Amino acid sequence: MSSIEKRQTADLPRYAKIRQMRRGNYDRSLAYEILDAGMVAHVGFIHENRPMVIPMAYARIDDQLFIHGASSTRIVKANGGGVPACLEVTMIDGFVVARSGFHHSVNYRCAIAHGTARVVEDPDLQTRALAAITDHLLPGRWDECRQMTATELKATGVLVFDIEHISTKVRTGGPVDDKEDLGTDVWAGVVPVVTALGQPLAAPDVPEKTPVPASVPAARRKFA
Repeated sequence: MSSIEKRQTADLPRYAKIRQMRRGNYDRSLAYEILDAGMVAHVGFIHENRPMVIPMAYARIDDQLFIHGASSTRIVKANGGGVPACLEVTMIDGFVVARSGFHHSVNYRCAIAHGTARVVEDPDLQTRALAAITDHLLPGRWDECRQMTATELKATGVLVFDIEHISTKVRTGGPVDDKEDLGTDVWAGVVPVVTALGQPLAAPDVPEKTPVPASVPAARRKFA
């Protein structure tokens, strides 16, 4: 580990340290770039002395993440006062095909955040958070929708996740084969993995001439 890396990790708790720095980084701006590009977060926490991991919709506002779930969700219902949690977002960019099974890999971008999650009690912040979560997937969609009712807001849980520590891991490039395998007739390379949104399909009850809202092409551009 270099002297710079040692300084970066000196004050970190052990659980937040990157075990191998070859693809790791503590650059918060890179982590935010990955978070802002992801679609779903996996949130880990302890419930009734058991580890739980739940996929959840999310959005970032500055140095906080907001997580959406039903008010009856375990992490929302049981941890109003705050709970240590871990949140990760991963995007797969390609299958790395090597000449031996041992050297197969994937190209990916991953951000891992550690912090404390607590229930949002303030109605104004809850609404702001829900707007951010909606617009994270469909930019501008919140303003296209009718306002949420009091019953809907009551049934919707929102957690705020204070980012205390964050790190990234990123792999790019082709396979790293053994020297003696290079030039053999076994194919090797990268199979790109592409995430894209398809053509929108209107619900059966939508009037025929109703235009597709601007948020849909905006989402298709964002996740192209």
